[in-house]
Amino acid sequence: ITRYKRKAGKHRIFNMLFLSTFTLAVSAGAVLLLPFSIISNEILLSFPQNYYIQWLNGSLIHGLWNLASLFSNLCLFVLMPFAFFFLESEGFAGLKKGIRARILETLVMLILLALLILGIVWVASALIDNDAASMESLYDLWEFYLPYLYSCISLMGCLLLLLCTPVGLSRMFTVMGQLLVKPTILEDLDEQMYIITLEEEAIQRKLNGVSSTVEYQTVELERELEKVRSKKTNLERRKKASAWERNLVYPAVMILLLTETSFSVLLVALNILYLLVDETAMPKGSGGPGIGNASLSTFGFVGAALEIILIFYLMVSSVVGFYSLRFFENFTPRKDDTTMTKIIGNCVSILVLSSALPVMSRTLGITRFDLLGDFGRFNWLGNFYIVLSYNLLFAIMTTLCLVRKFTSAVREELLKALGLDKLHLSNNPRDSETKPSANGHQKTL
Repeated sequence: ITRYKRKAGKHRIFNMLFLSTFTLAVSAGAVLLLPFSIISNEILLSFPQNYYIQWLNGSLIHGLWNLASLFSNLCLFVLMPFAFFFLESEGFAGLKKGIRARILETLVMLILLALLILGIVWVASALIDNDAASMESLYDLWEFYLPYLYSCISLMGCLLLLLCTPVGLSRMFTVMGQLLVKPTILEDLDEQMYIITLEEEAIQRKLNGVSSTVEYQTVELERELEKVRSKKTNLERRKKASAWERNLVYPAVMILLLTETSFSVLLVALNILYLLVDETAMPKGSGGPGIGNASLSTFGFVGAALEIILIFYLMVSSVVGFYSLRFFENFTPRKDDTTMTKIIGNCVSILVLSSALPVMSRTLGITRFDLLGDFGRFNWLGNFYIVLSYNLLFAIMTTLCLVRKFTSAVREELLKALGLDKLHLSNNPRDSETKPSANGHQKTL
C-alpha cells in the first residue's frame, strides 16, 4: 500500500493505512485457508499417530474458518466503511473542527448505513421467503441475520468471480507474454531496432522544435516518446535474452497455462455431470467425513497438490480479470499516485473476491472440501438451479474467452510473422485505427 498511495499528511493517513493493511491480511488469510485445510487433511491421513502434528486437528481448522468469516464481516461492514467515511468527513456544522468532530460524523454515517442495509436485506428476505420461519429468523441478529447478510455478499462475490475469472484466464496469456521474452519467428530484431531508433530521434527533434507555450503538442509528443522508448526497451531485452529463454521458457509457460485452464474447465464439466446424477455433489449436500478421516481427492496427495495449485491460479486469474474489465480500468492502483479512497475500494474488492474464492471452488467442484464455519451456512448453496447455472456459465464463458483469445492471437502473430500486419488485415478496431499526430498528419510506419 505504501508503494501505491499518494503522499499526504500522516495524521490523516496512518489509521486508514493500518485498517487497509489489516483488510488485505484478512483477504490473504481467506485465500490461504482452503489450501491449508486441504494439505492439513492429507498430512493427518499420512501421519495419523505422529506426536508432532497432534495440534493439527479439526477443531483448530474449524476455528480458523470461523475467525476468517468473523474478520471478513468486520472488515467489510465496519472497518472499511469507517475508513471511507472518516476520509470524507469534515465534521457537522456548528461543531469545532477536529478529529472528534470527524469521528462523530463517521459514527453517525455508519449507523445510518447499518440501518439502510438491515432494512434492505429484511425487505428482500420478506419478498423472497415470505413465511413465518424466515421472518422470525431475521430477528436473531447474531445467529441468523449476519450469516444471511454475509451469504448475500458472498453470492455477489461469486457473481463477480464468475465475471472476472474467465476474462482473467484468457488475459493471463497476455500478461505472461509481456513478462517473458517471446521467440523470434521470421523477425529481424536489428531492423526493428533501427526503425524504432529513427522514430525516437524524429520525435525528439520535434519535441525540441516545439515552443514551450504550446502545451498540448508538448504533452502529446512526450507521451509518444515514452511509448517509443518503452518499445525500444522491450526490443533491447529481447535481443539480450538467451536462446533457451526465448525458445524454451515462453512455450513451456504458455503450455502450462493452457493445461491448467483446460483442466479447470474439465473439472467443471465433470462437476456438472455429478450434479445431474448425484445430489451429494451439491456444495450444501451431505456432511464430509471430517478432517483427517478420508482424502478429499481421488488421487490422494498428488490430487490435493493439483487442487491447491489450481485454486491459487484461479485467484490470480480473478484479480487479473478484475482489473482487465473496462468498468474497473480506472480502478487500477498506480505507483505513488493512488488516493486513499481508491486504495480502500481496492481492498474491499480484493476482500470480496478472496472471501468468495473458497465458495466458488466448492461450487465448481475444484475441491470436495466441505466448507466449515459460516462459510458453509450460505442458503443459496442448497439451490440446485443456482449451482448448476453457475457451473454452466463458468464453463461456457471460459471456453468462449479462450477460443476468442487464441484465434485472434494466432491470427495476429501469423500476420506479424509474415509482415502483413502493416496492411491492416486484422478485424481488431484498435489495430486498424490511425491516430493523428501533433502536426495534424496521420502517423504511419
